[in-house]
Amino acid sequence: MASVELTAENFDSTITGNSIVVVDFWADWCGPCKMFAPTFEAASEKEPEIVFGKVDTEAQQSLAAAAGIQSIPTLMIFRDSILLFSQPGALPPAALEDLIGQVKAIDMEAVHAEIAKQQTAVAE
Repeated sequence: MASVELTAENFDSTITGNSIVVVDFWADWCGPCKMFAPTFEAASEKEPEIVFGKVDTEAQQSLAAAAGIQSIPTLMIFRDSILLFSQPGALPPAALEDLIGQVKAIDMEAVHAEIAKQQTAVAE
C-alpha cells in the first residue's frame, strides 16, 4: 500500500480508524526528508496492513503545530489510537523495519491497562 496524504481534515479519522498508522512529517525543501522518502515508501509496500501517512508540514502548518513538530522529518507511530513513538530524524531501512516489528509486538492490553491505571491515579 502506498502512503496516503494526511491533512487536518483526515488525520484524526485515519488514526482512530486503523490499527497501526505510521506518520511521516516532512517538507519538500527538506533534504533529509527527501532521503527518507524511499525508505518510508518501501516500508509501506512491505506492510500492506499498516497505514503509512505523510503530512506536508508546509501545506498543513496547523496540523504540524498541533502535533508539536519542531524538526523534520519526524516519525510518529500510533497503534489503537495511542501514540507509541515520536522522534525526529530519518531512519535507515533496517531501523524502521525493526521499529515496526516492535510496535506490532506490543501487548496493547497491557498498554490500555497502564493508561487506565494512570488516569485513575490522576483522578484521585
